[in-house]
Amino acid sequence: MYEKFMRFMSNYSIYVILCVLMLVSSMMNENFFTVANLSNVSRQISIATIIAMAETILIISGMIDLAAGAVLALAGVLSVAAYKATGSIVIAIFVGALIGMVCNSLSGIVVVRFKAPPFIATLAMMTVARGAVLLYCNGQNIYQIGDYVKLGQGYICGVPTPVVFMLIIVAITWYILRHTRFGRHLYAVGGNEEAARASGIRVGRTKFMAYAVSGIFVGLAGVLYMSRNNAGLPNAGAGLEFEAMTAAIIGGTSFSGGVGTAIGTLAGSYIMGFLNNGMNLQGIQPYTQQIVKGCIIVLAVIWDVWSKQKRFASKSTGEPKPDKEKKPDDGNTPS
Repeated sequence: MYEKFMRFMSNYSIYVILCVLMLVSSMMNENFFTVANLSNVSRQISIATIIAMAETILIISGMIDLAAGAVLALAGVLSVAAYKATGSIVIAIFVGALIGMVCNSLSGIVVVRFKAPPFIATLAMMTVARGAVLLYCNGQNIYQIGDYVKLGQGYICGVPTPVVFMLIIVAITWYILRHTRFGRHLYAVGGNEEAARASGIRVGRTKFMAYAVSGIFVGLAGVLYMSRNNAGLPNAGAGLEFEAMTAAIIGGTSFSGGVGTAIGTLAGSYIMGFLNNGMNLQGIQPYTQQIVKGCIIVLAVIWDVWSKQKRFASKSTGEPKPDKEKKPDDGNTPS
């Protein structure tokens, strides 16, 4: 019974925590389950969730992106500039996605071709992207962006536009991870790179594609961020990558690679969103909220390590043990 419970918690603990959090929040504040509040929470987490999807793809493949916040700022500001020059929303979205893809592709080239650790490569890109956007704007915000704000402040069939974009990106990430060969390769590379290479997977190409796809997501997040704030902000996105990684980790994505789901990351984002919302409704100070978030990150990492140890232990105990009458090897013993 205990083993079944622990197996259930290992697979579905994130959803249990989400339900419990929602129940507790609704009991503490009667306004929690209102449509307006839930819509507000979804809008608040939308941009971080899109970046979390980008981080999930990379972390599953055994990599990381520290430049997401800076690339978001560069892509968003250039998207605003493109809109002001052309008046076209479509071109603005395309420019934002393109800049994000180019920046992350450069990080991917440094990682794949020059064997640089992802931490170092993306740290360098973070510095370059932030410097580039500040140089372009001369450190000044860009205002008077007209109808560009509709992307971040508008509605589609009564649903906030950023939430619609978030759901589309989540669906795309889910499909990539569950139903494409590229997704299977991401898990294989993150789980065991040498085994993936020995099985014929083009590891370098998979890593590069992971960075390129994640860059498109970050670029789109930059477009929504600037639109929602009604300005091109060169200092935008500072620390947003860590918030996104927190959502991914809480959602079950393992920093060791090879483990993670889009739906789990979405649940992690909502846990962070509901937690922030609940603390705000209770009037908890922002500094105290940061302490709580830090503790949650630590607990999520501890849970990740503990669950992996349990899985390893269960596999070890599942191996054939010597009996009084030793059975012959039937060829099915795991190597």
